[in-house]
Amino acid sequence: MEFGKVEPDLLRSVDHSLPESSFKTKALLKSLKTTSKTKVHFGCAKWGRKEWVGLVYPPKTKADDFLRKYSENFACIELNATFYKIYDEAKIKEWDEATGKGFLFCPKFYQGITHYHRLNNCDELTTSFLRSISAFDKKRGPCFLQLPNNFTTKKFADLQKYLLALPKDLEVFVELRHTDWFTTNFRDELYDFLSQNKFGWVITDTSGRRDCVHTELTIPKAFIRFVGNNIHSTDFPRIESWIKQIKVWQRTGIREIFFMMHQHDEKNTPIISEYLIRRLNEECGLKIPVPALLKKKIVKR
Repeated sequence: MEFGKVEPDLLRSVDHSLPESSFKTKALLKSLKTTSKTKVHFGCAKWGRKEWVGLVYPPKTKADDFLRKYSENFACIELNATFYKIYDEAKIKEWDEATGKGFLFCPKFYQGITHYHRLNNCDELTTSFLRSISAFDKKRGPCFLQLPNNFTTKKFADLQKYLLALPKDLEVFVELRHTDWFTTNFRDELYDFLSQNKFGWVITDTSGRRDCVHTELTIPKAFIRFVGNNIHSTDFPRIESWIKQIKVWQRTGIREIFFMMHQHDEKNTPIISEYLIRRLNEECGLKIPVPALLKKKIVKR
């Protein structure tokens, strides 16, 4: 992922602190029942990484077995594969059957819908995409709709129309990137629309675009896309900030948190994942399994 990338020698000059949530998010959290137990789902963005053999996957693991081995180590995945292609239902079922009980796929909307048609005149594509991911059945987690960097607030009506036409039982989080969406006035309007219609708002934590790490919740669930900097020293305090935030959300009774780990070079993703999982378990009382091989290889920091 290149979005929000900052050169290593400039990373220490970036303010990586998390912003305070708005009064609207605080009001939503205040309305929740604190007796609810928060479910935390952790995953990565890809499973097809040869560099993970010997790190996450056992030595000599074949590519055809990567997904099965991935699902033995992580409980969900941000499914970027569906951004590049609409897969036939047979392939979706094959992926479904390769994973264990309780595993969740979080499909990304096809780029033909979001980036080429830009949400217009794409009914057939949308139908094909929804038909495809329906084959996940019980293993389908929330979907996320990522709009291109140049999708501006002038297209808000297009976004509203498209989202409102989706099936009501489809759980969707929206990721917006153009800077105009994060200005004070328009941010409130966007929040109200998403909240009133029960759509989530993706939180993207990347060093070069701190406006995208907004910490706003439009529904009592969070979808966080954390983009690390290849195990740079600044990655670890950033993770500690998120652990503190998750502990706060736990106390309020937020229902679910999806935390997706990215690195600009994905070969390092399992290493920073081990740190996050272990610290979440220690600080938040969770029992997220640490990948078996990593547990043996990574020393405690």
